[in-house]
Amino acid sequence: MSYSKSIQKILCAGALVWAAAATGHGNVTPQPVDTGDLPDLGREALNENPFRDGNELSKLNAEAVEVGMSAYAGNCAGCHGIEAQSGGLTPDLRELTEWDDEYFIGRVMNGTDRGMPSFKSNLGQTAIWSIRTYVESVSGQ
Repeated sequence: MSYSKSIQKILCAGALVWAAAATGHGNVTPQPVDTGDLPDLGREALNENPFRDGNELSKLNAEAVEVGMSAYAGNCAGCHGIEAQSGGLTPDLRELTEWDDEYFIGRVMNGTDRGMPSFKSNLGQTAIWSIRTYVESVSGQ
């Protein structure tokens, strides 16, 4: 009888930890991002990363990586892991490909119903695409 109660307590504790982790994602307080000398990319969502090698602003790639590293640390690392190495509860951003740019910008700007907050009123596209550029730099893309 006590063995059964012990298992129930362990399962209950595990469920509470899982629920806290799953709902805690939405409590991120967006941090301001200094985008330095990078151009303002406007409010209309771009479909691909302009800072990626070969794209229109690729000459600013290194600067975007630096801005993105700071922006990622303040806004993303708490949930998606240091250097984009997810612990498994949230998507591993290193697995995104260049074909996932629209998915990325949509998720960051609009959030999700699974706990990720919307960042469109707190982070401009310049900061968001800088984060994407940083993630690409640590994922080896």
